[in-house]
Amino acid sequence: MTDLLAAYDAHLRTASEVLGATSVDRIGPLWAARYEGGRLFVTYAELDDPAARVAQIAALIAADESIVQAEWKTRTHDHAPGLEDALTRAGFAAEGVESVMLGDAGTLVDVPAPEGVTVRQMTTPADIRAALDMQDEVFGGTPYAERLLPEILERQARGEGVEVWAAEVDGRIVSVGRIDPIPGTAFAGIWGGATLADYRGRGIYRALTAARARSAISRGVRWIHSDSTEFSRPILERAGLVKVTETVPWTWERSA
Repeated sequence: MTDLLAAYDAHLRTASEVLGATSVDRIGPLWAARYEGGRLFVTYAELDDPAARVAQIAALIAADESIVQAEWKTRTHDHAPGLEDALTRAGFAAEGVESVMLGDAGTLVDVPAPEGVTVRQMTTPADIRAALDMQDEVFGGTPYAERLLPEILERQARGEGVEVWAAEVDGRIVSVGRIDPIPGTAFAGIWGGATLADYRGRGIYRALTAARARSAISRGVRWIHSDSTEFSRPILERAGLVKVTETVPWTWERSA
């Protein structure tokens, strides 16, 4: 697992995390990426002075009213004493803990779709929007379809490999997820996995993940990674992926 964690730190942080950003500011070791809709995402490889760096991001947010949402991701294996206290003082709130999963894409591919389930790539804007809407239905809270749809379409227009896949039963979308190959590496991320409650436990998500892995392998990908909730982590573990660390999204929203 040590080698996998080293690969994660070397290939899957900083530039790899800000694909699709409209711009990226470098603030010391921080990468502050801006996205459509006023979203800011903060990442880094190493952190030298957590309290000071959080203060710099807080100042950036205070000075730019176009930023309406911000996310700062922590990792449990990082040495960053005082970071969580500094984020709390700056108005960030911790979301749920996610497991960072990493493993060989080939371990995921040999899973057929259950009877009556169709798994396919969503290629039209209407289909992609329908998949993202279902994802919002499962996750609840802040809807992301409005933000993600133009971002995905723009990236696809630039020739980037991000794909949206869905599983359908009788024409109804019941499970969705994205695959995002990282340029210049043998890695791809699987993101946004969501399955309607009534369709869980049937192997649908595993089949959807297998289809995404096969597509990524066809693009030269060897390794798959995912920030997984407790719904998807056990599925990926059974498929051979390994938990290498944990991550917590700390989020901030500007008051109306």
